[in-house]
Amino acid sequence: MSVGRIIETSDCVEEGAEWLADSCPRMAYAMEQTGPLPLRRRPDGFAQLLSAIVSQQVSVASANAIWKRLQDAKLTGPRKIMWATDDDLRAVGLSRQKIRYARALAEARIDYKALRDASNEEVVSILTEVPGIGVWTAEIYAMFSLGRADVIAPGDLALQEAARILYDLPERPTDKQLRQMAVAWSPWRSVAARVLWAYYRVAKEREGIR
Repeated sequence: MSVGRIIETSDCVEEGAEWLADSCPRMAYAMEQTGPLPLRRRPDGFAQLLSAIVSQQVSVASANAIWKRLQDAKLTGPRKIMWATDDDLRAVGLSRQKIRYARALAEARIDYKALRDASNEEVVSILTEVPGIGVWTAEIYAMFSLGRADVIAPGDLALQEAARILYDLPERPTDKQLRQMAVAWSPWRSVAARVLWAYYRVAKEREGIR
C-alpha cells in the first residue's frame, strides 16, 4: 500500500500550503496571519516515542529536563531501558506509570524501519498497541517522524480551538467533527495541521491569552 506523499523539506510544506490556500479561503487567510510554516521534521525510532511518553502530563520545561537526564544517563535506547532498574529510571525523573510505559515500549520490539513503508492506519494500529501510546501520539509520530503529508491529529485541543476560531464555529469541534472537516484538506492534512497550530498562537496572542 502506498504511504502517499512524504514531507522532506520546507519546499514540500510550501507546496502543501499553496494547495490549501488555493482550495480554502480561510486557510489562505490564516497563512496571511502566520507567515511561513515550520518544517517540523523529526527523526523516527524508539527515542522519539520514549520522548513522547516522557512529555505526557508535564510542562515542556519539566519534559526537557527529564529528557536531558535520560540522555546524560544514556537511557534513551530500548536495551538500556530494559537493563535499567526502576531506581535508575526514578532517579532521572520517571514516574512509576512512565517506567511501565517505557518498559512496554522497549519490550514491543517495534520494527521502526518497517513503519516507514506502512500505511498511516497501520502505523497508528501498531503504535497504539503499546501501553502509554494513544492515537494522538501515533498520529504525531506519523506526521513528523515519518513525514506523512496527509495525517492530522484531530484529538489535539489546539487544533480544535484554532479550527473553531478560524471557521467561526459556535463551539470547539470534537475529534470526530475535526476529522470530518479535515477531509477537505486532503492530500495535505499535515500541512493544514501546521497552519492551524501556527494560527492558534496568532489568535491567542490577539485575544491576550498565552
